[in-house]
Amino acid sequence: MAEGLRERKKRQVRQRISDMATALFLEHGFEAVTIAAVAEVADVSVNTVYNYFPAKEDLLFDREEEVVERASRLVRERGEGVSAVRAVLDRMRRDVAERNPYAGMDPGYARFLRIIQESPTLMARVLRMQGRMVDRLAATLREETGAAPEDPTPEFIAHQVIGMQNAVDRSIGRCHTAGSTPEETSAEVLRQIDVMESLLSDGVLNYAVKNTP
Repeated sequence: MAEGLRERKKRQVRQRISDMATALFLEHGFEAVTIAAVAEVADVSVNTVYNYFPAKEDLLFDREEEVVERASRLVRERGEGVSAVRAVLDRMRRDVAERNPYAGMDPGYARFLRIIQESPTLMARVLRMQGRMVDRLAATLREETGAAPEDPTPEFIAHQVIGMQNAVDRSIGRCHTAGSTPEETSAEVLRQIDVMESLLSDGVLNYAVKNTP
């Protein structure tokens, strides 16, 4: 369904507020910035900010649902003969090799990480997001495989996959902080992905291979 004018305007206002807030957080830190300050720079009322973002941390994590859903979507959309874990690994490699900003390959990602690490509120939100990612992926794996409710395998695999994603994110951040060039960061993180894959058992790597209908 095509996006209507009203929906498009609401999306644009929401994005502008989030962008303005992120710029303030980068300059002053998350804790120092008030909702009133965000409303002022975005030229909207405080109530409007809260209508779009019920919690202050929502301003920075405006794509949370997309992030939480991503691993599950990659698993659901994997091709025939591809396992769940390899679907995610392949996408991680491609994002890093192509230096995709979405994957944190933009050098500015280090500043974004620093904002989060300096704020207990944001760190708590990240942990909650990671938990949601595991829960969502475990549910997807259980659905894809038809695993019984008492089977712990889907949740175990989900923890492995999200753990790898977290490790890659941290490695990218460390490379940026160390002043590595995009090319150096890409090469180093790809090497680390290879190491992670080598440590996984065949049972994990070949879990939930998609069969021909």
